[in-house]
Amino acid sequence: MHDTPLVRTGVPADVDNVMELALAGAKENGFLEFNPAKILGEIWSALNRHHGLMGVIGPVGGKLEAAILLRMGQMWYSDASVLEEKAIFVDPAFRKAHVGRARLLSDFSKQAADGLGVPLIIGVLSNHRTESKVRLYKRQFGEPAGAFFLYGAHTGEWREAVEGTQ
Repeated sequence: MHDTPLVRTGVPADVDNVMELALAGAKENGFLEFNPAKILGEIWSALNRHHGLMGVIGPVGGKLEAAILLRMGQMWYSDASVLEEKAIFVDPAFRKAHVGRARLLSDFSKQAADGLGVPLIIGVLSNHRTESKVRLYKRQFGEPAGAFFLYGAHTGEWREAVEGTQ
């Protein structure tokens, strides 16, 4: 029998370990050069529950298996609040685990939206393993309400360009 890992709400003591995951995610899937200070600002605010929150899997202050960054925002045409998924990242060592971390984090995001009484906006912006990610999200959230497109860029492209020059 496999124990199901617990998703908990991240706290400020998680900042270093969340940053480790976030930087790995930005390197793996980013299509623009990333700014660690900007990433830290978003994470720190969410860990302190200032217009957002984070779901994490792993011990407080210890190595994390996965995390999701959720921020409160508004659509360009409304004053109503929405919960926006900004990033979800599963450490590569846990991607083939019996209990899917991405599914657990998706459940966390739905519970957060329900608890706040606001809609959740969550999506897949990736050119890597995209079909499997979309299948997971369809199972978790239903049919998509659109699609993302990148023109003049490809996810992971920034990392590939940097690694190619070293």
